[in-house]
Amino acid sequence: MAEVLYVEPVIRICAVISGDADVRRRAIEHLQNHWGQIVHHSAVLPFEAGGYYTEAMGENLEKELLGFRQTADAAGLADWKIWTNLVEAEFGGADFPHVRPLNLDPGYITQGKLVLATTKDRDHRVYLRDGMFGEITLTYTAKKWVHHRWTYPDYRTEAVAAFATQCRNYLRETLQSGAGFRQRK
Repeated sequence: MAEVLYVEPVIRICAVISGDADVRRRAIEHLQNHWGQIVHHSAVLPFEAGGYYTEAMGENLEKELLGFRQTADAAGLADWKIWTNLVEAEFGGADFPHVRPLNLDPGYITQGKLVLATTKDRDHRVYLRDGMFGEITLTYTAKKWVHHRWTYPDYRTEAVAAFATQCRNYLRETLQSGAGFRQRK
């Protein structure tokens, strides 16, 4: 029988996407109130999706990446996506010029990967539960972040790699100061 090994906690992350800076600000406050202090916050980054979101969200979309201070259990990924979908729905309605003024993409960073949650099934995604899937978007290998054939263009940038490195380094520091690396239960 295989021995169950210690599973390290992760750094929860979330991409906050909107063409409206006030919507992003309000969503970030909402996320922080629910998930706690933000330890890393990217600059405002352009979000290009080849027109996929234009009809629902409008043009000139921008994204901010957040990394949260409190480590988390990766098993919660489906719950995080279910909750962020509810938050997105709260921002819909007559107060905004677009049907979907906000897109939240939760995920996590480990020492070896950046994983995102999604509702879309593809050949490279693993089913979690309740219609939610997980995707390894970036892999950390040979001291750098490597993308895959399926990695969205906005995650292939140096800015995202720098953000992921900050979160990875914070995770390593946290593990070294507390639970330790790769320990068995």
